[in-house]
Amino acid sequence: MKDKDKKKAKKADAKEKAKQKAKAKAKKAKKAKKDKAKKAKVKAKIKAKKAKAKSKKAKKNKKNKK
Repeated sequence: MKDKDKKKAKKADAKEKAKQKAKAKAKKAKKAKKDKAKKAKVKAKIKAKKAKAKSKKAKKNKKNKK
């Protein structure tokens, strides 16, 4: 292998590595986004449940007041 070829191969290798790194980063970012969305959904569900329970309690209290 000539020096020129060696340099070319090194550059190609570096490019490939950079590509893989970028891909991995994108995958991680996507996963993080999904996890965040999931957590938000779960939080919203819990909030909705609590709100429902509160409104049920409020309705009961109204009935008891009459």
